Amino acid sequence: MTNQSSENVLKLPLEIAPDKGYKFNWFDWFCLWYPPGWLILFNRHWQHYHQDPEGWNWLEYILFLLPGGFYLALLIRWLRLGCRAPKQQIDEFDPQYQKAFSKELLAPIVKYYFQGELNQLENLPQTGPLIVTMNHAGMSFPWDFLTLAELLTQARGWTVQPLAGTSLFEHPWMVWWLPAGWSKVLGGVRAEFSAFEAGIQQRKILLYAPEGLRGPLKGWRRRYQLQKFDVSFMQLSDRYQVPILPVICVGNEYLHPWTINFQKLQRLFKLPFLPLSPLMLPLILFPSMGVWAMKTRLRYYIQPVEHFSTAASFNNSRQKRTNVYQRAQQLRAKLQMQINQLVTGQ
Repeated sequence: MTNQSSENVLKLPLEIAPDKGYKFNWFDWFCLWYPPGWLILFNRHWQHYHQDPEGWNWLEYILFLLPGGFYLALLIRWLRLGCRAPKQQIDEFDPQYQKAFSKELLAPIVKYYFQGELNQLENLPQTGPLIVTMNHAGMSFPWDFLTLAELLTQARGWTVQPLAGTSLFEHPWMVWWLPAGWSKVLGGVRAEFSAFEAGIQQRKILLYAPEGLRGPLKGWRRRYQLQKFDVSFMQLSDRYQVPILPVICVGNEYLHPWTINFQKLQRLFKLPFLPLSPLMLPLILFPSMGVWAMKTRLRYYIQPVEHFSTAASFNNSRQKRTNVYQRAQQLRAKLQMQINQLVTGQ
């Protein structure tokens, strides 16, 4: 594998050195179609561009593919690192690596596995900044988010940065699964108000789930029911005059179907959600499947851009907050109507 300095990622643009890019071989295609292999794909791609002596090695990769082998691989790696967790060395967003990951790894997954498609392209603006909002479901790794980001990049050449829960950045399981700083380097923005506002101030294109964790937590039974929207995206849209682009996703409910949230274990392991479904038995045998999801067809329907501004004057900030909350829930009702029409029309 081609390795470069751990302090720099893709110093030269990929167009300048196409022969340095990551090329799929037979083993990568095997990993794409064998669920425990997805974690290998992510780590192999990272190691192609980074010096990562503390990352997974080939012996451990092979163990991923065997029932229960991940636990032995984890033990071997832990012993190899001197009985400690991997160190985090790289934690800054790198657009060049995001571009490489998108083109070389994410694009094949979106095309051949999730068959992602954008509909109603006439509603898609030519430029940003934007707050792209999307209904979130699936109780799995956020493939509905990553697929939409990839499709928007293909359609407009945008650099899209999704807001992600803090567990994707710092949970102990993520530190072992994926390379240190992986989410941040790929453009993930912590789902915290201060980080969200900083991204808006920098006039970025941000991908946001207004349902928050309530989206995946709603489970299979309420899979088509939008949960209460947080109002932060509406407040920031108003404050910085950044338009909102609503997008409806159909098919993300099948990323991990037939689920209910097992709340007691969720709280015990400090996870954002812990789904209980028939797929949990394979996950216990193959923990590397934690970044995998069921094959489904992800269809996205772009809605007209929404512009919000607080034109009316309010006597106090409480009245203004109430107004913003009401507008957020009005948007939710509007999108719920569109979802109902799309689902019944299937």
